[in-house]
Amino acid sequence: MVEEEQQPKDVSALTNNDSGPQEGIMPTTPSSAPTTPGKEAESQENPKLFDKDTAVVKIQAWWRGTLVRRSLLHAALSAWVIQGWWRLMLARAAEKRRQGLLDVFQQEEWAAVKLQSWVRMWRVRRCYCRVLSAVRVIQAHWRCHTCVSQGLIKGQYQATSGQLHLELEILQGSRPCYVSECIPLPIKQ
Repeated sequence: MVEEEQQPKDVSALTNNDSGPQEGIMPTTPSSAPTTPGKEAESQENPKLFDKDTAVVKIQAWWRGTLVRRSLLHAALSAWVIQGWWRLMLARAAEKRRQGLLDVFQQEEWAAVKLQSWVRMWRVRRCYCRVLSAVRVIQAHWRCHTCVSQGLIKGQYQATSGQLHLELEILQGSRPCYVSECIPLPIKQ
């Protein structure tokens, strides 16, 4: 019972001591609030009360610090997630832009290659046509020379229902010889 009488019943008496400024507690000065001699004597007589005040203040400070650190950690993690998402969006946009530029470059490159291919084809075809024309001229002259020196037989025929009509032209030397003849065909009945 004696211990209960020594402990103050009012919690405000614990916080209104002149032990100096503490976190969350406004100290009172001697001019603003008069202290009663009994309460001052109690806090000086019982140092355990002063230690309890300090312990309570320290626990409150620790808890507030924990809450602040927790909220700062939550804010930092949220910022980190948003930054990661934003970097991903920037990377996707850059990749899309790069792919678009590559597509345009590929189309331009393909068009240039196709155009070069057409020009090369046109040049080769023109050269081929020139060579072919020269070959035809040479062949015509050679054939004419061969015909005159060795002889040549030209002819046509026409078949009707009962006969075969032949017309031949034989070239040998400098003079042509013409043969025209109708041959009756035997028809079985």
